[in-house]
Amino acid sequence: MSRPIVGIISNSYVINEDYPVHAGGEMNSTAIATVSGCMPLLIPADPRFVSVEELMARCDGFLFTGGRPNVHPDEYGEEATDAYGTFDRARDAIALPLIRACVELGQPFLGICRGFQEVNVAMGGSLYPEIRDLPGRMNHRMPPNGTLEEKFELRHDVTLSEGGLFHRIFGASTVMTNTLHGQGIKDTGARIVIDGYAKDGTPEAIYVKDAPGFTASVQWHPEWNADGDPVSQPLFTAFGTAVQAFANARNV
Repeated sequence: MSRPIVGIISNSYVINEDYPVHAGGEMNSTAIATVSGCMPLLIPADPRFVSVEELMARCDGFLFTGGRPNVHPDEYGEEATDAYGTFDRARDAIALPLIRACVELGQPFLGICRGFQEVNVAMGGSLYPEIRDLPGRMNHRMPPNGTLEEKFELRHDVTLSEGGLFHRIFGASTVMTNTLHGQGIKDTGARIVIDGYAKDGTPEAIYVKDAPGFTASVQWHPEWNADGDPVSQPLFTAFGTAVQAFANARNV
């Protein structure tokens, strides 16, 4: 039996200052293959090469990954400044309409970090350019130095809504997560339910209300140690189950 396909939304990079590439972290593919039980397929997130319609026809679900470039503030009616960092307009042009189309159809997706922010923006929400500059907020960015283990170490609790989606997935009302982001949700998009918060009030877990499919998205990086972490593993397992169910239903 063939595995369902999860399209992994890539990021644009330049290697050695002159060679453009589309890339995705190996840990994303590992999590999809080993925990979700699906076939990972890296997607060049650029409308010159792919369309939303083509992607939805060929993939059974999508992973909206993290990445250094941020969603352009034009997408939520604000002016770009240096505080917003760098952008990937080609990814914006694919990811945002793809999210809206998946919500409408019920095609499952999982959003991570930038992907979490994309889901909010796609549904009409906005973002703060830098969480750590807000009164009372902690620094959610990764440590500037150290090994990958140190950068992805668990750093703060996320408190989940009692009986909510993430409480049911994790079987706990509080979980410990890593944190490697600068931006965060400002205004909540239409139908976005914030289902988990960091202790400083930063939204960390969301889903789309009344969506017919899986729309869970998190601000942290569960792809790190996905097959061993007690929070990451059930999240990718639940996503894989949803993708398999979607694939089965449309292949009847």
